[in-house]
Amino acid sequence: MKLVILDRDGTINEDSADYIKSAQEWQPLPGALDAIARLNHAGWHVVVATNQSGLGRGLFDVAALNAMHAKMHSMLAAVGGRIDAVFYCPHGPEESCNCRKPAPGLFEQIAERYGMPLTGMPSAGDSARDLVAAVAVGCEPHAVLTGKAAQYPNGVLPSTYPDKTIVHADLSAFADFIVSRG
Repeated sequence: MKLVILDRDGTINEDSADYIKSAQEWQPLPGALDAIARLNHAGWHVVVATNQSGLGRGLFDVAALNAMHAKMHSMLAAVGGRIDAVFYCPHGPEESCNCRKPAPGLFEQIAERYGMPLTGMPSAGDSARDLVAAVAVGCEPHAVLTGKAAQYPNGVLPSTYPDKTIVHADLSAFADFIVSRG
């Protein structure tokens, strides 16, 4: 199975220092939905692994999170794309859980759900913690220069990002790279 794991906020949709708290606030980044559709059409299954500490902080509830994801799924379907599953961590950093990235718990859950190791599977995100979690289970790290990584427009990432991280301008450039590679 060809599987791609994506971060959500800052990778697929606009991010906010105040958190994305509602379906109204959830806005896709330019070209991101089409990028996911291109991955799907090339035979890739797309899964999201996302920290959603706004749940634990009481900024929104599960119904609001579900509404955000329903909007994402609906907008993707309109362009011929799909996300097979969304794995999320509802905990804040003070809870020391194993599922909050940079810990690898969400990726371990994905491996268990799909019954396969994630070694070599591409994973894209905008922050170092997204990619540290991915590398911990053997994924190939890809940074997109959107969201938190937009501050590195020249593509030179700080040492907090894993070695051998492949850098792309955005999710569309990542999808082009993955599809062209086969």
